[in-house]
Amino acid sequence: MNQVTTEKLIADFKVLIDDVEELIKAMANQPGALVAELRHRLERNIEEGRRALAEGGKALRDKAARARAATEWYLRQNIWSTVAIAAGIGLLFGLLQRRDRRCVGAPAIQCDRKDAG
Repeated sequence: MNQVTTEKLIADFKVLIDDVEELIKAMANQPGALVAELRHRLERNIEEGRRALAEGGKALRDKAARARAATEWYLRQNIWSTVAIAAGIGLLFGLLQRRDRRCVGAPAIQCDRKDAG
């Protein structure tokens, strides 16, 4: 799961917890043993959810930090390979852009021929 989706999930879970807490407060004045038991279980589950959310967020940050460190290490160890790959990608994009410019305003049949220009 990517980081944006994970962060959205965490934010949605926080909203859910807040909504359930409001529901518990609204139920506080309702009489009955069943309502009291339900309220108690919800409070306990909310606390467990908050704890799990905090631990999950910390684990996510730790994982991202390890991934960043590994990427930086790889790039430093393989600097010339990295430069060559970046140059190759730049050359490829440059050639593609050049080809596109030659075909601007020309009939489609001329862009398919080798001598278009």
